[in-house]
Amino acid sequence: MNVKTFIKKYTMVIALVVVFIFFAVWTENRLLLPQNLSNLLLQNAYVLVMACGMLLCILTGGNIDLSVGSTVCLVGAIAAQLMAKHDTNAYLVIIICLVLSCLIGMWQGFWIGYVHIPPFICTLAGMFLFRGIGRAILESKTVAISSVDGSNGKKFLDIFASYIEVPGLDGDVKWSAFVAGIVIAAALLVITAFNRIKKAKKGYKQASIISQFGKIIVIDALVLAYTWKLAHYKGIPVMALWVLAVVFIYAFITSKTAFGRYFYAVGGNEKATKLSGINTNKVYFMAYTSMSLLAGLSGLLIAARIGSINGDTGNSFEMDAIGSCFIGGASAYGGSGTVGGVMVGAILLGVINQGMSIKGLDNNWQYVVKGAVLLIAVIFDVVSNKKTGKAG
Repeated sequence: MNVKTFIKKYTMVIALVVVFIFFAVWTENRLLLPQNLSNLLLQNAYVLVMACGMLLCILTGGNIDLSVGSTVCLVGAIAAQLMAKHDTNAYLVIIICLVLSCLIGMWQGFWIGYVHIPPFICTLAGMFLFRGIGRAILESKTVAISSVDGSNGKKFLDIFASYIEVPGLDGDVKWSAFVAGIVIAAALLVITAFNRIKKAKKGYKQASIISQFGKIIVIDALVLAYTWKLAHYKGIPVMALWVLAVVFIYAFITSKTAFGRYFYAVGGNEKATKLSGINTNKVYFMAYTSMSLLAGLSGLLIAARIGSINGDTGNSFEMDAIGSCFIGGASAYGGSGTVGGVMVGAILLGVINQGMSIKGLDNNWQYVVKGAVLLIAVIFDVVSNKKTGKAG
């Protein structure tokens, strides 16, 4: 792989490294403090989760879901009110909210997939509709979730916003976090070696052993460094497990299953996909159902993270999810993009937000910078597609 090919393949990873180093230096290494690195994950958990669902929508042809921020508000409002007014069992609240968010997705998926209403119009309507219902449920107030021991609110917060602690192992330093990092690093090496052996037996062409294991070693080093930092704060947040579960599930679906490849096929050429016997209506339906389900989960994560919900919760969340996808390499034309790339895009936005917040810059400048980064990413995608003959 020559330098030009390497840079093109890992453009956003290189950009992430450059941006991270810049903000680390600019903030006088405050970005590298254990608390700030932990918050980098917690404050962007909802983006990482929703971006996985948004990717499926974008894959189908550059389509987006504008209603996800309002769905976050609606689901969060229902969860908060169920526990604040009725002290409903925390597990029942989670089930009710996830089922509701799934129904919202099915409702939008039906109109988009089977009635063929343009996604932009349908989800724009949903954005106003669900935001209004959410505010009505909240009665235009901020509803707090109880953190009193023994209450269902406290149990709810523990499910999403607590930290993992192993008795006898964790003290001032949460060694369980670093042990988890070692296990993950070892697992990545073993999986890579196993896959190379498997492909070699089948005679598949592979990247050189130096480049493949070199990449894994770099990733392992980052995992160990990050978990070492977490060990010196509060350890591994439970929210990280929710995020990792979603990321791994969607990475598996999009890269290892035939159903996942349908989304790429629809975005690449919908007519050809339909002629091949694939039910494209169902693909659209599942994309938007999945998106709303993850928006509902994000609503629960936000409710637990903040401890309260108001009528403005979820504002512009859809923009963060969409921006993460395009910055992470998803094509504006559909049919191209990966979960890994989307995660890089989400983390890049998170680093920008975190760095500017640490420096105390006005929120308005965060919008300016994020808008500029998104524009550059989309221009890069459009120009690249024109050069390869995919545009138009």
